[in-house]
Amino acid sequence: MPEQEVPSTEETTAEQPGQTPPEGEQKPEEKPAEKPAEEVPAEVLRQKLTEANAEAANYRVKLREVEARFAGAKTPEEFEAAVTELKSQNEALERQILLNTVAAKYELPEALAKRLTGATAEELEADAKELQKLVAAPAPESLGGGLSPSDGDDDFDPVKAARAARQRRY
Repeated sequence: MPEQEVPSTEETTAEQPGQTPPEGEQKPEEKPAEKPAEEVPAEVLRQKLTEANAEAANYRVKLREVEARFAGAKTPEEFEAAVTELKSQNEALERQILLNTVAAKYELPEALAKRLTGATAEELEADAKELQKLVAAPAPESLGGGLSPSDGDDDFDPVKAARAARQRRY
């Protein structure tokens, strides 16, 4: 079955090999072949989507709360009070983020992270350094880095081991 040509609404010019396009027009560029996207497991994608949906729902709830506050404000004083309240909440959240960041940087437990004092990031970091000195480093699970005498077989035969090694070479 012959292919039918579909008329285009764009003005096209028939270009022959070796011709240059008229001034103002550019030759259509050939797109390089796209690399296939890395495949991500469906479970990971579902989890990320669920987390994103939960975060978006949280923001929608907060937006509705703010809209309700501002809708109830009828005078400039009520409006300013609502703005002041939102600013104080924002400052409290920023402070909490800063505390968590500094505590994570110096690997402080949550109980000590709450006790950090200071108004600026530098003061918080100085306090975190002092608290870090008081926190004992966790003991490693095992100090044995290699084989211990109880790990090996008591029936080790060096002659058998040498023969097995020679057989594996061939």
